[in-house]
Amino acid sequence: MFQLTMVILVLCLTFTGYATQNQILTGAEQSGLYLPKLKGKNLALVVNPTSRIGDQHLVDFLLSKKLTIKRIFAPEHGFRGEAGAGELIDNSKDRDTGIPIISVYGKNRKASKEQLEGIDVVIFDIQDVGCRFYTYISTLHYMMEACAENNITLLILDRPNPNGDYIDGPILQPAFRSFVGMDPIPVVHGCTIGEMAQMINGEKWLANGVKVKLEIIKVANYTHSMKYEPPVRPSPNLPNYLAIRIYPSLCFFEATSVSVGRGTQFPFQVLGFPDPSFGTFSFTPQSLKGMELNPLQKDKKCFGDDLRELKEIPKFTLTYFIDWLHKFKYKDEFLTRSQWFNQLMGNDLVLKLIIEGKTEAEIRKSWVAELANYGAIRQKYLLYPDFKTAK
Repeated sequence: MFQLTMVILVLCLTFTGYATQNQILTGAEQSGLYLPKLKGKNLALVVNPTSRIGDQHLVDFLLSKKLTIKRIFAPEHGFRGEAGAGELIDNSKDRDTGIPIISVYGKNRKASKEQLEGIDVVIFDIQDVGCRFYTYISTLHYMMEACAENNITLLILDRPNPNGDYIDGPILQPAFRSFVGMDPIPVVHGCTIGEMAQMINGEKWLANGVKVKLEIIKVANYTHSMKYEPPVRPSPNLPNYLAIRIYPSLCFFEATSVSVGRGTQFPFQVLGFPDPSFGTFSFTPQSLKGMELNPLQKDKKCFGDDLRELKEIPKFTLTYFIDWLHKFKYKDEFLTRSQWFNQLMGNDLVLKLIIEGKTEAEIRKSWVAELANYGAIRQKYLLYPDFKTAK
C-alpha cells in the first residue's frame, strides 16, 4: 500500500510540474513556476518542434491554459521543423492555431519593433546542442537584443545541453563573426541556453551594451556531468545521440566535398566521397523530404567511414578532418570552401596549421590560453553544478 501511495505521489508531482529527487525536468515541464507570471500577458514565443511538454507542444499547452499568444517566432528549420539547413523560411500562420508566424531565419534575423508591438513577454524554449555554429544561440542573441531595445521581458524555459559536459575549441575572433558565430565563445561552449543568455547579458555582448530583463526557469536536478539524450531531434539532420555528440567534429566537413550523410537516414554518422578507394562502406545521398532536398553528392555512391560502429563517441576532435585531408591527392579537391571552414572554426589559424601538417596536439596548443580564459568567464554564469575536470 505504501509503495502504491508513493507511485501516485510521484505521478502527481510530475503532472503538476514539480521535480522529484533525481528526476530531470526541463523548464517547460515545471509549469507551476511560470504560468502565474504569464496570466494577463500578451506573449510571443520562440519555439520549434523541441518545445514540448511530454507529447504536447508548448504552444498548445499554453493555449489550453487560456493564455494569449500573439506571435510565434520561427528559427532555422521553422516552427514545426519542415525546413532543411540553410533553407529560407517565409512568414505564415500556424496551420493548427492560426497564430502568425514570423521567421527570424533568413533576411529577417532580428525581431523588429513592429513585430514586438504589444508584447509583454517573449518565451524562448528551444533544445540546443552546445555548439557555437548551431544557429539557435544566434537567434537567442538577436531576440535578447530586440527585447532589451523594446523593454520586453525574455523568459527562458531552460533545457539540458547534450554536449554540456566539456568545453573545447578556439574562441571566435571578431573578423569571423557571422550568424554561425556571433559571440566570443569556443566551438563547444558548455552552456545551457539559460546560462548562455546570462553570459551574453553579463558580458555586455549585445549591441551598444544593452541588457535584457531576463527570467530563467531552470532545469530541475540537472548537472553538467549528466548524459542527456533529447527526446525530440533538435533539427532534421541530428536524429540521435551519436549524431549530436559527433556533430561538433563533423560540421567542418560542410566546407569540403565529403558527405556527412545528409540525404540518408544517418546524417552526421558517416563520411564518404564518390571514390571506391576511400573504403568498403558505402552510401548514396538522396533527396529526403523534411531532411535534405539537395544533399552534397546527391545520387552518387559514396565510400568511406561508418561511424555508427564506434564503441566510444569522441568529444570534439580534428582527427577525422585531418585524416580525410590526407586521403586526397589534391587538397583543393577536398577543401572546397575554405572561408566557410574559417567561419565555422572562428579563425583562420587552425586551417593554416592543418595544411602545414601540424598534428592535432600541436594545433590544440593554439587555443589553450584563450579557452582557459573563457572557462573562467563561463564559471560566473553557470546555473548548474559543473562537470569535473581531469587533474
